Amino acid sequence: MVARDLISEVIPSLKTSDLGQTALNWMEIFRISHLPIVNNQDFLGLISDTDIYDMNQPEEAVGNHALALIKPYVFDDQHIFEVIGIAAKLKLTVVPVLDHNSHFKGVITVNDLIKKIAGISSMDQPGGLIVLEMTDRDYSLSQIAQIIESNNVRVLSMYITSPADSTKLEVTLKVNSNDLVSVIRTFERYNYDVKSWIASDDAMDRFYSERFDLLMKYLNM
Repeated sequence: MVARDLISEVIPSLKTSDLGQTALNWMEIFRISHLPIVNNQDFLGLISDTDIYDMNQPEEAVGNHALALIKPYVFDDQHIFEVIGIAAKLKLTVVPVLDHNSHFKGVITVNDLIKKIAGISSMDQPGGLIVLEMTDRDYSLSQIAQIIESNNVRVLSMYITSPADSTKLEVTLKVNSNDLVSVIRTFERYNYDVKSWIASDDAMDRFYSERFDLLMKYLNM
């Protein structure tokens, strides 16, 4: 999935003649903290709600002020992971998209990114979660997949994290079954440390909600 497939159809762009208050109103409506300023097809930069508050004159046009606008963007053929990277690095609520002629095409919202991530990682599919803890030396994707598939269960998605307070890896596996007992027993026979597992829908909702809150907190720091 590339950036052009994720462009929002509803988020407006600003002109330099638009009032600061107009920008704040749009930000509140769409629950974002940034909007692009565009001159014809030329992307001039992102303005934030903080920039507007610092102007102290929201009833004036944004172009009346000398603003130090940031100018982040992705090209329309860049992969979704690259879009996530720039959003996380710069703590953006929208990511501008340009074509290779440097013409502005629109923005991608962080909320839409999260929905797409949930889809491509199968988080919105039925099934259970297993979290393994291991050293980097003990990690073997082929063996992990073999253990799961030997129990007639299929891996839907997987991601690896390295907690700041640990020297070990956490491998989170989304599988297509809520009956995880046999899989967990097999992991334990192979001396894997099963840190946690989730099979109920309520617990799964809490897990995803916690991960969502952590991501949004990180992006909005």
